[in-house]
Amino acid sequence: MPRLKFCANLSWLFTDLPEFSQRFHAAAAAGFRAVEAAWLYDSDLKELQKAKEQTGLEVVLINTPPGDAKSGELGLGAVPGKETDFRQGLDLAVMYAKALDCKRIHLMAGRVPVGVDRGAVAMEMEATFVENLKHAADVLSKEGIFGLIEPINTRITDPRYFLDTPHQAAAIVQKVGHSNIMLQMDVFHWQIMDGNLTQNIQKYFPMLGHVQIAQVPGRNEPDSPGEVNYPYLFSLLEKLGYQGYIGCEYKPLGTTDAGLGWVREYWKSHK
Repeated sequence: MPRLKFCANLSWLFTDLPEFSQRFHAAAAAGFRAVEAAWLYDSDLKELQKAKEQTGLEVVLINTPPGDAKSGELGLGAVPGKETDFRQGLDLAVMYAKALDCKRIHLMAGRVPVGVDRGAVAMEMEATFVENLKHAADVLSKEGIFGLIEPINTRITDPRYFLDTPHQAAAIVQKVGHSNIMLQMDVFHWQIMDGNLTQNIQKYFPMLGHVQIAQVPGRNEPDSPGEVNYPYLFSLLEKLGYQGYIGCEYKPLGTTDAGLGWVREYWKSHK
């Protein structure tokens, strides 16, 4: 069975360091060989490239831009009327991904408009998302990059996010019908929205392009108190032959380094 590979999410870990370039060095010093991040677009790209070269870290994943965060946007992929903005954001993400040799981009769906009933716009938003994903598939395939879509739970994290269950996401991936558009499984969100993790992971494993982890419900370290049995899930992913990275996207209870005992124990036991 392959040893699982973990990457540090620099939007969540080592946040006592203000610059992403500094977090690259902290992640490398902690033993990680790869990193991911949500949005790096406020960082100087040359500084990020320099940090990547100095540390030798692989950049595994970045997100498309959120849009106008001040007006409440969190991705534009499924938002009708924002197709041009989505494509511009995609182009920016591709530029950063190519510069950092990153092979995965999370294509964010976005939120249901304020004051609008989800059911009333669901079909239009899905159709918009599918068309935008087909466009993204064509753009990304030319660059050897995978596009990922991630359901985000609407019970705790974001009540208006359009894409919220693994089943909805899988159906959209199938409608898009491009091999380089895949599922991003954040166990935190999947557990909150649907549970049934073993069967869902087995069912959707062929579509999985990336995995992220955090304990439920606190979104802290995977070995913190909570309802998800991560040693079991790690064993399941090993048995299924998962070869991608697992992103550590959680809120450390203390310092990042103090909370890394779980991954150091895994590395030690899987030498």
